[in-house]
Amino acid sequence: MDIPKTHKAVVYDKPGEVSTRMVELETPAPGPGQIMVKITHSGICHSDLSLMTNTWSWLPEPVKSGQVGGHEGVGVVVQLGPSCENSGLKPGDRVGIKWIASACGNCMPCLAGADGICSNAQVSGYTCPGTFQQYALAPAHYVTPIPDGLPSEVAAPLLCGGVTVYSALKKSRAKAGDWVVIAGAGGGLGHLGVQLGGRGMGFRIIGLDLGTKESFVWECGAEAFIDITKYPADGGSKDPVDEVLRITGGAGAAAAIICSASNAAYAQALSYLSFNGTLVCVGVPGEANPIANAYPHLIVGKQLAIVGSNVGNRREAMETLAMAKRVVKTPVQIENVQNIARVFDEMKNCKLQGRVVLDLGSCT
Repeated sequence: MDIPKTHKAVVYDKPGEVSTRMVELETPAPGPGQIMVKITHSGICHSDLSLMTNTWSWLPEPVKSGQVGGHEGVGVVVQLGPSCENSGLKPGDRVGIKWIASACGNCMPCLAGADGICSNAQVSGYTCPGTFQQYALAPAHYVTPIPDGLPSEVAAPLLCGGVTVYSALKKSRAKAGDWVVIAGAGGGLGHLGVQLGGRGMGFRIIGLDLGTKESFVWECGAEAFIDITKYPADGGSKDPVDEVLRITGGAGAAAAIICSASNAAYAQALSYLSFNGTLVCVGVPGEANPIANAYPHLIVGKQLAIVGSNVGNRREAMETLAMAKRVVKTPVQIENVQNIARVFDEMKNCKLQGRVVLDLGSCT
């Protein structure tokens, strides 16, 4: 396959703002252990928005101007670099590039199977060029094979949103038949969690989100829905806690997966969990504030667990794709690359339902 000397990419040109620019980049040759991937589709994740706008104040440094964004890329292997003969890959294979673009395999987290928090990781779209481009380099040992029969546009969001929420569900200690609350159920992570947790793992899903997303959450397979806009932000006399307890017959939920970047969602969750319940932290608020109501007497008295869950590991990525092929049914909105700024604006204003995927073949 002919590889052009230059290719098009989308970069963050004014970090701190919702602003992108199409540029022409030199197409690099793969080095030892690397492959060249022709990207066909790339999901747009809320993390891309957070990086571009410098929302995550707790990061070691802000994203730099000219950074190629994106971290949910699916494409076709077009070239193998030196030392890739035994990688099991060949030109024409479909592979995915994740949030963690590369893990070392040698640090303590990697050796423990937690390569999603590798001490020496390269982060796609932050510390290395991302997947909003037509051609990308990737380490042969860390790309994710895409199963036959799973469309590339469906697979792309699963490489971050899907594997992240799947890993969180596995950490929840919930069993088939248990009630599990997903906060932000109509969002990019949440709607995948509703499907993977409900249809795939057998949990009874309660979705929390804006009322405008109710029908979408039902479509994803939730057994119950709570419209958070019906409750005052300061709690008042009404609270989603009471509704969760009503739905669960007073017992509470076995787990809460917080996919939204809301401190209020975290604070409420501890009050509606059942004994031995687990609060799984996934969504990251912009400011590093503590979880309200995380009182030791409450956690001790009900034997609650608070668990952090980053992106999943290599195995969980493959498990996510295999499960999604059977249970993820929601449509994906495919957009031309030229519309990326509008998509980010809609994401910022909470107008999106589900996931948007860029068609990299639309670059002009």
